[in-house]
Amino acid sequence: MILGGYQKLTLIDYPGKLATTVFTVGCNFRCPFCHNPELVDSRQFTVNSNLEKEFFKFLKSRKGKLDGVCVTGGEPLIQPDIFEFIKKIKKLGFLVKLDTNGSRPDALKKIIDGKIVDYIAMDIKNSKKRYSETCGYKTDIKRLELSVDLIRNSGIDYEFRTTVVPGIHAEKDFADIVEWISGAKNYYLQKYREIKILDPRLKRKTKGKKIDLEKIKSKIEKNFGKVGIRR
Repeated sequence: MILGGYQKLTLIDYPGKLATTVFTVGCNFRCPFCHNPELVDSRQFTVNSNLEKEFFKFLKSRKGKLDGVCVTGGEPLIQPDIFEFIKKIKKLGFLVKLDTNGSRPDALKKIIDGKIVDYIAMDIKNSKKRYSETCGYKTDIKRLELSVDLIRNSGIDYEFRTTVVPGIHAEKDFADIVEWISGAKNYYLQKYREIKILDPRLKRKTKGKKIDLEKIKSKIEKNFGKVGIRR
């Protein structure tokens, strides 16, 4: 596994659980608003070959003290050995939450069928028609649709979520998102934070712009089990 690091304790990444978050390196999307830009291009990352060993040593020391592990990125499902990596975490007795952009339904299906994750969070970047321009990558919508269906029918706890970016998203986009994932158990609107992003040029688009998350929530919440706002 190509790991970028891990956060020893998080109270927010895994809902309702005390967890550690481990970051994989490399992503096939190029979302300009990505808040982990250093993890996007694996070619520009200096690999620490001892990090995986160090991570599992840490996990063993936290057995009985932490509930789970959040596996995030980057995009974890582009890693060829992600199945074995997660399986190794599960063998230590931890719950596992997987974060994904949904672009690899083949790998996602293998993980779901293997029953090695306990929670899945998939990013919904935008409406289908605006997906490619939003994530900076020519996306295959059919693959994303398949991932959404796999998650919804998995029997595993899950959420969908959208980072709402002023200047990229508009209120009307969420009507299209609702049409796509209506009836989902959990959907979260995440406030965009311009602290550290992949493409600094985005600041020209977002400057002076606002989008009302509470207004969006009030319009769409009847279509989901739960709609939340993360600030």
